[in-house]
Amino acid sequence: EREILRRSIAGFPTLKPVITPAHLMQAREVARSIRFDDKLVDYILDLVAATRDPKAAGIHDLDGLVEFGGSPRATLNLEKAARAHAFLAGRAYVNSADIKTMAPDVLRHRVSLTYEAEAEELDSDAVVARILASVPVP
Repeated sequence: EREILRRSIAGFPTLKPVITPAHLMQAREVARSIRFDDKLVDYILDLVAATRDPKAAGIHDLDGLVEFGGSPRATLNLEKAARAHAFLAGRAYVNSADIKTMAPDVLRHRVSLTYEAEAEELDSDAVVARILASVPVP
């Protein structure tokens, strides 16, 4: 903590930009144009719905362990994250692996567990992993 405080008092180094704001806006436009198949839209909807009601998704071992799941914002953010992942991979299309890769980061903080889940020492990462393993990939 002392070192953190000393560095804060001394000031932080000047950072050099690696891209311009215009370049960032252009990259965002390219990412928005990445192709997203309707089957993958359905896959995202199925994943997020499974966070809300695992039993309805056929994941019976999670029944009663999820208090709240992802909201519609989770679907929107998972789509954006999957597009960004495809963009960074240099592809002009999103695939199911992009969604599966980004889903834990997007969903883990959107899944609220019950006391029963906590008593079983289950965390949201485990729930998201179980959902990803159970929801069929198109």
